[in-house]
Amino acid sequence: MTARTDAQEDLLSMRHKPLHLLKYLDENSGLPGPRANLTLVDAFADVAPEEIVWQLTGSPDEFRRLCAAAALGRLYVERPDDPAVLARLTELASDDNWRVREGAAMALQRIGDASPELLRDLVDGFLAGHPRVVRAAVAGICEPRLLRTPEMADAALDACLRATDRLQAVPFDERRHEDVRTLRQALGYCWSVAIAAAPERGLAEWRELETRAASDVDLVWIVAENRRKARLQRLLAR
Repeated sequence: MTARTDAQEDLLSMRHKPLHLLKYLDENSGLPGPRANLTLVDAFADVAPEEIVWQLTGSPDEFRRLCAAAALGRLYVERPDDPAVLARLTELASDDNWRVREGAAMALQRIGDASPELLRDLVDGFLAGHPRVVRAAVAGICEPRLLRTPEMADAALDACLRATDRLQAVPFDERRHEDVRTLRQALGYCWSVAIAAAPERGLAEWRELETRAASDVDLVWIVAENRRKARLQRLLAR
């Protein structure tokens, strides 16, 4: 069994003292500031009581909501057929706050750590959703530690392809919307992660993407951003 972290131990000691637990989150959030305390987010996602997770999914405080979003990954693994968990995770994946949306992507990665098959199925559904939900799908699955099998690497490439199709289907005069730009930003790095995990197929898909980019300014941006990533530069240099 993996030893518990200090943050996990602290949170467990407050399981029956919700006001103390909330104060602990607030005092150790790292906010306001450039970076939230993601170590604490992970610890909360691991051990927080379910009733507190549900309570915080509707909190007006961004760090509390971020913690709850990440913790929904654990609840989804425990109850993948619970529509309430899926509905709330989907809702937070399209939250107006970018940190909370990142928490939803962390939830997907937590699901992938526990069950790659569950993650693949969830991503498949998310890719048909709102642009912010599509963004959560690609950001969730395009995590290097999750792409160590051919099945997961292929799933990441498929997710990038489908998300790019979704982006390209949006009329040009609607692509300045923040929702669409958020998806474009994710594709600006996710492609390189997926290609690095499956170079043979990935580079073939990359050449197709470059061809498509000739007539689409947003795809030009996605190609340029991925070319900046060292993982892709190394492959292209071979």
